[in-house]
This record gives sequence, C-alpha cells and structure tokens, in this order.
Amino acid sequence: MRKRAAVLCGAAVVVAGSFTALPAGASTSQSPEPAPAAKVTWKNCATTNYPTLQCASLNVPLDHQNPHGKQITLALSRVKHTAKKSQGPLLVNPGGPGGSGLSLAGFVASSLPKAVAAQYDVIGFDPRGVGKSTPALDCKPGHFNPVRPDSVPSTPALEKTNLDRAKSFAAACGTKYASLLPYINTIQAVQDMDSIRAALGAGRTSYFGYSYGTYLGAVYAKLFPQRVKRLVLDSIVDPTGVWYDDNISQDYAFDARQKALMAWIAKYNSTYKLGTDPAKIEAKWYAMRAALAKKPAGGKVGASELEDTFVPGGYYNGYWPYLAEAFAAYVNNKNSDPLVEAYQNFAAVDASGDNGYSVYASVQCRDASWPRDWNQWRKDNWAVYDKAPFMVWNNAWYNAPCAFWPTDSLRPVHIANDKLPPVLLFQATNDAATPYEGGATVHRLLAGSSFVVEQGGGNHGITLSGNACLDKYLATYLSDGTVPRSGGPIDAVCPKTPDPTPLTTKAASTSTGSTGGATLHGLVGFRG
Repeated sequence: MRKRAAVLCGAAVVVAGSFTALPAGASTSQSPEPAPAAKVTWKNCATTNYPTLQCASLNVPLDHQNPHGKQITLALSRVKHTAKKSQGPLLVNPGGPGGSGLSLAGFVASSLPKAVAAQYDVIGFDPRGVGKSTPALDCKPGHFNPVRPDSVPSTPALEKTNLDRAKSFAAACGTKYASLLPYINTIQAVQDMDSIRAALGAGRTSYFGYSYGTYLGAVYAKLFPQRVKRLVLDSIVDPTGVWYDDNISQDYAFDARQKALMAWIAKYNSTYKLGTDPAKIEAKWYAMRAALAKKPAGGKVGASELEDTFVPGGYYNGYWPYLAEAFAAYVNNKNSDPLVEAYQNFAAVDASGDNGYSVYASVQCRDASWPRDWNQWRKDNWAVYDKAPFMVWNNAWYNAPCAFWPTDSLRPVHIANDKLPPVLLFQATNDAATPYEGGATVHRLLAGSSFVVEQGGGNHGITLSGNACLDKYLATYLSDGTVPRSGGPIDAVCPKTPDPTPLTTKAASTSTGSTGGATLHGLVGFRG
C-alpha cells in the first residue's frame, strides 16, 4: 500500500509440493526473446532529491502468451550510468505486491557508493496495475476509511461485518476488472521485467529487490536464468509458503516484534513513564485498544486503526519513538492528538494506497490457492490469536478477499535453481514481515548463493539503511560480483543497526533515518 505504505511490504507462501509448471514460452534454460520491444525514450523527470532521474513508458502484452494481443503500459524510471564502462541495467523493486518503484531507482543510485552506482543504469518501474502504469487498479476507493469494524471478531455480528467487507472488495474487483485480473500475477510481472530488459537492449540484467521483490527476483531467475547477471535479495519471502502460510508465520513474528517495542519502551521509562515491566506495558496497550474500540480517537482511530498504526513499527524501529510518544500521551495524559497524528503519518490510506492494496490483493489471490472455506480461516486464526494476538485478525481481514476472489488460482513457481551466477541474500534474524526462515530456505534453494545475516536485527529492508557492514558486502558484489563464502549455512554475519533513542534525546535526529532507513522504508511501504 502507498501512504499507508509508508513502511514496508511483506510476504506469504505456498504448500510444498504444489508448485506449478512454467508458462508456455518460458523455460529454465533458454527462454525465447519476447516480441521485439519499441525503443525506450527517456525524458527528464528530475526531483529535488533525485536530480538526474529520467522517466519513460513501455508497452507490454497484457497476456505474454498472446504477445500481439491487448497491450498495457509500464511506467519506468532511470538514473543513467556515468562511468565509461557500463555494467548494464540494475532493475530495482520495493516489494508489495503493489509497491511503486519509480523513486526507488533514485534512492538506490544515490545511496550506493558513487563509484558503484556510476557503473549501472538503475531502473525503477511500476509493475502492471501500479501507480503510473496503465491501467492502474483501484477496486474500491475508500475501503480503509476510518472507522472500520474491530478486527477481532469477538461476536458473530463483528465477524459477519468484516466478512461482508472482504466479500464486497473481492466482488468490486471482479466487476471492475474482470478482463484484467487473470493477468495480474507474479509470472506476468516477471515477464514484464524481461520485456524491460529487451527494450533496454541488454542481453543480461542485474536485479535488486526488497520483500515481495525477492520473490519477484527469484521467479525471474527461474524463468530466465541465462539473463541474470547479478541478483540481490533483501528481506526474503519464503517461496514455499505463498501466500496463506506465510501470513500465518508473519502473525507470530509481528507479535514478537510488538513485544520488542514494549521492552524498548520499558528501557526508557524515564521518558515515557509507562513502567519498567514490558508485560505490564503491553497490558496498557491492549487496554488502550479496548478503549479505542468503544470511543475512537478523533473519530478516526479505533481498534483496527490502532493496529494499523503500530504495524509499521514491526517493519522499522525508527518509528518506535513516535509510536511510544503517542502511546504515552494517550495513557498518561488522556491526549489522543499524537495518536491521531501517528495514524495519519503511518497508517491512513490515500488513493495511491487504495491502488497498492488493489494490486496486492489481485496478485496474491491469483498467485496461489487460498482456503475457500471460511471455517478454515476461522480455525487457523483463532489458534494463532491464542498465542500471538497483536495483528492476527488485522492481517486475516487484510487478506480475506482471497477467500472469495473471482478468478481461479495459479500455483507458485518452484524457485530452486542451479543455473545462476553467485547470488547475494540479506536477512535480519528478527524480521517480522519476512521471517528469517524464508532467507534460509532460499539460500538452500539457490545453489551457490551467499547468505549475509544481520544478527539481532528486526527491521525489514536492511541494506542501504545505515548498516555499513551490510552495505559493504552489497557494494562489493555489485562492483565485481564477489560474494562472501564461509562454507557454512551462513556466509557472513553483521551486527544489527543500533535501536533508536527517544526523540527527547540529542541523538533522536540520527536515530530515525538520517542514515537512509526512514527514506527507504517510506519508499518500500508495508503490508505483504
């Protein structure tokens, strides 16, 4: 989601053994070239932050198995190489599904060491259906307008209300985009990526993806292994669980991350005055939630919106000081204004967020099979709720349209691959959106890959966020293809980026993003 995608997109997975055959026209060896693409014409679209950014558009088939049929348009961005010798294109993707990648090209190009960035044409793109690509999806504008029903279906009436919302969204997508939905999926998006490569005149492309973008990159590598030069995957989707099982895994991990926030608040009791016992602080948070369910703050922040506001803290701890201040103001001073402000900054959904969610649902619901029997969802989610309640039902309703989706489902690509050059993988041990096991799984499935771990880190999207150790491995690899090798299951370990400090301290200005963390997480968004 955008705006309410001011944080980051996560993941989900498929049951082992239910992988699909590859589509016609794509193999794991010598995939044929797509239909000849028109030459890309670049125009200046500079911004204050990215003064050398260029933009273009590219027509691609709606259905790559019918290359001369209906066409759609992809929006592209570029920061052109400045070195005498180019290493070709470096496609970048921020995740989602549904995340816009146009500004990410500028961020990546400006965040890499100048000597490394100068070697590449850094290419951003809005995937099909997203942002400035056309047509752009918006199934049901205002679907997340406050105040929504309480996410926890503690009564049959609440469950029915939330179910009706999910059914209504799925039906709206089916009515509005019946001719498009069968083609909004990861495999078609990957074939779009290869059309971009061909239009750029490159025999091979490099790729750098975050979050869902790691699944996109792994599927691209499976379909087009001979066209991969370098491949970087950061915060890695478990491809064996897309997408229902991965969301269940997220629920446990986000609950643990919320508890980490409570422990951090306890550490700074002198600032927040919420106590020194994390469990008691967490109880105060749930008491706040219960109060907001009865009387939403500012007429905007009910129980569901409170969850939306705190979920970003699970993606990026740079938001913790702001969340803690809002929490403390509400509990200690009966002042809900900071909470409403935090909701507006981190969770409120605008039109771009509606677009992002529409694509998110369209891709995930089409990519893989979901339970169509709501009784299965009810059973599974209550079982998790008993152990890890923080975002279980919020996450379930976010994905619930897939139980009623108007298209049939594909089956995920088995991404196992022994035909690639060295691949570089990055994963934090306490990542909530894409839990650590996903990175370890992909390391096993991609023969010859190198696995770099941020020990103790809990953020989602960890390179180009201020960790010099991680960034050194990234820069070296993009420069000359060198990866660390240990001979063990982990090839290199980096210490985690320090946790932030309260905003009232002198260090606050450096704790939340002057290193690039906040900028990255604003681009990558959240929810996956």
